[in-house]
Amino acid sequence: MEISASAVRAASEVRVVFGRVKRRLKALADTDDLTPSQSSVLSRLDKDGPASASELATAERIRPQSMAAILAALRQADLIQRHPDPQDGRRQVVSLTSAGRHRLQGDRKVRQEWLAQALQDHCTEAERQKIITALALLDRAIEAAR
Repeated sequence: MEISASAVRAASEVRVVFGRVKRRLKALADTDDLTPSQSSVLSRLDKDGPASASELATAERIRPQSMAAILAALRQADLIQRHPDPQDGRRQVVSLTSAGRHRLQGDRKVRQEWLAQALQDHCTEAERQKIITALALLDRAIEAAR
């Protein structure tokens, strides 16, 4: 089945715009002292909850040795903590500290406020409603294509 020209154009424009948005939002985050991998692990712990180092390595698709280095740096910055797994006391589970959670929430708030202000300043109410509708359609298409 041939892909329509409009589908190709839409895919290209979505990729370009999302790339710009992602770069701008990333620049706003207070993660100058964190590597992208460290930021990703913090976000994963916030989203998915506590996990073992091996579970995190698998989820992030990196070697366990690399995950150990990431976790050591995050622990040194007091952004994560380790504690015994409630189901298996021999295993350690990693979770966010209150400082880690606060850091993520602060970064998200700054990014959310910047984007909301940009949409408020540069789009009409009707245009913002179109964006909401378009994103819902895009989400539906992505979910159906899984």
